[in-house]
Amino acid sequence: MTTPPFPAPTPAELAVVSAQLGRQARGVLGIAARCACGNPTVVATTPRLPDGTPFPTFYYLTHPAATAAMSTLEATQVMPELAALLADDDDIAAAYLAAHEAYLADRAQFGEVAEIDGISAGGMPNRVKCLHALAGHALAAGPGVNPIGDEALARSSWSAAQCRCDDPGAATRGAGATTT
Repeated sequence: MTTPPFPAPTPAELAVVSAQLGRQARGVLGIAARCACGNPTVVATTPRLPDGTPFPTFYYLTHPAATAAMSTLEATQVMPELAALLADDDDIAAAYLAAHEAYLADRAQFGEVAEIDGISAGGMPNRVKCLHALAGHALAAGPGVNPIGDEALARSSWSAAQCRCDDPGAATRGAGATTT
């Protein structure tokens, strides 16, 4: 778990993130969560990308195995189950609202962007829309902050505690490494 402010990403970390994404990483402020091997799992991204595009997803899940696991959950209809948890449990709904507010506060440290004012990610605070965003927030903020992100991670086939990178520790060694 890493909370703002983040140390600037190293060239090696940016190379790994770019390889994970299959494109050049944009607007990366720092690494918000890591795999057990040290490779990036979640990046913190500027609220406005370098090209001027507003970008509400402050905590962006980059690890390919983690993103695949969240995609599998979405494809197997887990989102309606998680939405039901949100609708049926006042404590979960309150914690999800608090997660939304914490997300906005974290992002606000790096600038306000009028176009995304009040918008966090993943459907917070009222819906379950994107498990990738919610898992990214849960990984960055740590257990107990985002109950829906925590539940998605618990139900997934992926864990940050077990490295599934093609090149474990590449971010700690040097640029040009790839991961999956």
